[in-house]
Amino acid sequence: MEKIGLIAGNRKFPLLFCEAAKRKGFYLVVVAIKGETSSKIRKLADKVYWLKLEQFRKLFEIFKSEGVKKIVMAGQISPYRLFSKEVSRSLDLQEILSSILDKKADTIFGAIADKLKAEGLELASSTTFVEDLLPKRGVLTSNPPDKKTWEDAYFGFELAKAVGALDIGQTVAIKSKAIVAVEALEGTDNLIRRSGRIVRGGITIVKVAKPEQDMRFDIPVIGLKTIQCLINAGAKCLAIEADKTLFIDYQKAVKLAERKGISIVSI
Repeated sequence: MEKIGLIAGNRKFPLLFCEAAKRKGFYLVVVAIKGETSSKIRKLADKVYWLKLEQFRKLFEIFKSEGVKKIVMAGQISPYRLFSKEVSRSLDLQEILSSILDKKADTIFGAIADKLKAEGLELASSTTFVEDLLPKRGVLTSNPPDKKTWEDAYFGFELAKAVGALDIGQTVAIKSKAIVAVEALEGTDNLIRRSGRIVRGGITIVKVAKPEQDMRFDIPVIGLKTIQCLINAGAKCLAIEADKTLFIDYQKAVKLAERKGISIVSI
């Protein structure tokens, strides 16, 4: 069996990757992050190694000892951990962070990808085996947006692309062509919550890939939890970028959105 490695972050994406890899017949070696990765991953992978962030150096040793050449990164690491004591205790992570010009997502992950390459490991696209989770262009719910909401969606799309080009975030909140909120380190769910507090009701959330998106890391992901946040914020529409956004729990999420009168479009 061909082997593939996974650096697994939080939420459901790593679990879905594991299921897809096993369906393809791969032998799966996972490095799971303590405090982030779901314990359910034990039942899905052939081998799981649990590491703290400060044990970053060990992941190279693990993959080499297992004979793994190709790896994938799936799932988030909570952004606040960038400033944690555990990161400061890792000489390898400190070496990476001190060698880069800034702490933008692409800069950090790009440096990690370079480190993996230097250790003889190929970092593959995060969408490996899960390409069917990338919606094509179209209206995904049975209830399409009205004209004004479509205008907000396209207005927000261009703004989100500009924000993404600066590697600030990938998501914006729009209402009546006003910029309600822009995503930064807090992530999409917190952006949605914040925008709901600022403007209650009628918000359109737009999430896109960066203009030069490296599909190996930090790709846009939405799912059932995203829809639940939209409901709580009183949002009316979610617009995502076609062919570039992973949509997890698609059927459940779409049905829930429809019940609550939220439109989902892929543009």
